[in-house]
Amino acid sequence: MRSRLRRKGARAGFTLIEVVVALAVFALIASLTFGTISSALNTRDILEADDTVNQSARIAISRIRRDLSLAYLTTNTSAVNTYQTVFVAQDGNPDRLWFASLAHQRLYRGARESDQTEITYWTEDDPDTDGAMVLLRREGPRIDNYPERDGSIAPLAYDVKAFTIRYLDPQTNEWREEWDTLGADTPNRLPRAAEVTLTLLAPDPEDAEKTVERTWATTVMLEFAARLTRSATEDDDGS
Repeated sequence: MRSRLRRKGARAGFTLIEVVVALAVFALIASLTFGTISSALNTRDILEADDTVNQSARIAISRIRRDLSLAYLTTNTSAVNTYQTVFVAQDGNPDRLWFASLAHQRLYRGARESDQTEITYWTEDDPDTDGAMVLLRREGPRIDNYPERDGSIAPLAYDVKAFTIRYLDPQTNEWREEWDTLGADTPNRLPRAAEVTLTLLAPDPEDAEKTVERTWATTVMLEFAARLTRSATEDDDGS
């Protein structure tokens, strides 16, 4: 009698069906957890890549703004044993630009350098990204009218899709796609302003395998350029 009661009160083990159900529930929870973690990691990677693109664009735009704002031309174009300063912009989408500027910054104290420099901006195909370019900046220590010689070259932005600049003519108050201080249309004079547009490829938030175009634009006033020509109908108060 006692042996029979012990057998009735003893706890039964798990059946095969209960084990299978428990394993299925565990597998479902593990799958959901893995999916959530994977999605969070992908979102993190996309946000980090997007932040890198934003930072790259801000740095590039800031450098271009400083260089252009301090562009200058010498008024004496017939001096002996001197190089003529130029401001030449070619429309090509992407554009190409070289000019003299006072934007050079000395990195070492006591270095025999001035603030004068010759700067060139252009693009080349990006070896790591199909359909994209690298925005390059060359800074030459001497004004020599040779934008492809000497100086140091550094990449300013990667994954560039488009780089365009247009220029405001202070005499006509109209925007130009090109500018050449050696030409007949704009002889030895600077544009009043430059409108810079930079388009970079950024990761697609909805698909990590794809990219989207992100565009930044800014307008730079050239400090040493002539002021805009006032209209004949403009009042003294500017209206």
